[in-house]
Amino acid sequence: MDWGTELWDQCDIIEKHTQSGLELVEKYVKFVKERTEIEQNYAKQLRNLSKKYNQKRGSKDEPECRLSSYQSFLDILNELNDYAGQRELIAENLMMNICIDLTKYLQELKQERKTYLLDAKKAQQSLESTYKQLDSSKKRFEREWREAERAAQYAEKTDQDINATKADVEKAKQQAHMRAHIADECKNDYAAQLQKYNKEQSQFYFTDMPLIFNKLQDLDERRIQKLAQGYILFSDTEKHVMPIIGKCLEGITKAGTSVDEKNDSMVVIEQNKSGFERPGDLEFEDYSQGINRASSDSSLGTPKGPMDLLGKNKSKNFWLFSKRSKPTVTEDFAHLPPEQRRKRLQQRLEEICKELQKEVDQSEALGKMKDVYEKNPQMGDPASLASQISQTSQNIDRLRGELNKYETWLAEAGGRGDTLRYKAQTFNNNGAHDIHSPDGAHSDESTPDPSQAIYAEFDDDFEDEELAPPIGKCTAMYNFPGASEGTITMQEGEVLAVVEEDKGDGWTRVRRNNGDEGYIPTSYVTINLNK
Repeated sequence: MDWGTELWDQCDIIEKHTQSGLELVEKYVKFVKERTEIEQNYAKQLRNLSKKYNQKRGSKDEPECRLSSYQSFLDILNELNDYAGQRELIAENLMMNICIDLTKYLQELKQERKTYLLDAKKAQQSLESTYKQLDSSKKRFEREWREAERAAQYAEKTDQDINATKADVEKAKQQAHMRAHIADECKNDYAAQLQKYNKEQSQFYFTDMPLIFNKLQDLDERRIQKLAQGYILFSDTEKHVMPIIGKCLEGITKAGTSVDEKNDSMVVIEQNKSGFERPGDLEFEDYSQGINRASSDSSLGTPKGPMDLLGKNKSKNFWLFSKRSKPTVTEDFAHLPPEQRRKRLQQRLEEICKELQKEVDQSEALGKMKDVYEKNPQMGDPASLASQISQTSQNIDRLRGELNKYETWLAEAGGRGDTLRYKAQTFNNNGAHDIHSPDGAHSDESTPDPSQAIYAEFDDDFEDEELAPPIGKCTAMYNFPGASEGTITMQEGEVLAVVEEDKGDGWTRVRRNNGDEGYIPTSYVTINLNK
């Protein structure tokens, strides 16, 4: 069944129905846009929430960072951030696949419908024009036929009139004959116009309008089909990210199950154990006996309890929950309990060693560069490196002094004294190297052989830059098209090198073996960072 046959006389109904269908598409597009705004706002609020409770600390060595409950909470915040990214992806796909696509298709339908209705209007106007011609010829035929009848009656009357002359009779007959001839012509014209109108009317109702109505029916059915696809996409868009959302939720569950209360308790002990012994019994001081003041004063040198160890006033009682005044922080951490002092000194020693090694590496690089400049003056002036070499040498001496100072304090605090001693390197005035051995003695070494590979890194006028070393690897769980600028394509199962961690925005920077770099969604991969 089609509209052209069944609804041949319902042009107004068809016009209203198709208009209503287009308005439904517009309404659905508006509905999806509002849903998109809701998703975007929801994702934004989730990201803000994650950021609010995931404030970046100045150091990863904060006491809470080692607690499994704290780490699990950070994992939950990261998973929530990834979850927010999936909500943003839903909003983006809804906008691209439904709103934009349907809006474009709607404009095409409107233009197509307008064309069909214009054709129908032209056909209607053509039929009306033919009908007007028919009506005009009919009225003319009616008018001329009456004139012919009156002329014929007048001629007959004149012929019977005895007073009429022969000329009058002849004139009346000629007039009647002329009117009859004109009436016959109008009759033939009316018949021709009637035939033409009937033909056009048949063409209009049985061919032209049914064809237009059928085209409008096809347009409406295509609109309905496209709208149905939009309904399905509304669901499929969210279904597509459900596996990744499920991974986020699994990550939150894993974060909860990874909490280890016993381990956290041990961490608290390790971080806060003072190393003091519990206070012993107080001695009875019998003032009724003549106590030797000198003897009593000399006995104060032997610690009897925590007041002596903590340097507190002995006249005060020691209470576990008493409010303690904030101690003055000193460079040797003497304000801390013994155990905590040893840990802080050890930590500071490790930091100094890292800084010292960095300066030593810098010093070696400057020395190699100076050698290259001396052998190849066109590459640079060796004197231009003097200030940097001097500054690096001063830094090394300063750090070595701090290293010795903190090692001494650590030994006083009862440390093991097995801190790693780093090789330090300084330069004398003529650029030669003085290498310090771990025990502080000097060992003379010859200038490096020019044929060694150390010169390779200065080739090509220092134009080649080294790529940042990878900090781990990741494996793709899903395909990623990498259509946006700055992103990189990724296939499921592909292994990539991680060069930059996720900074809270849901993206991780990776590199292929061929050197291609770009960003990929963190939630699309499993990441294993180097220890």
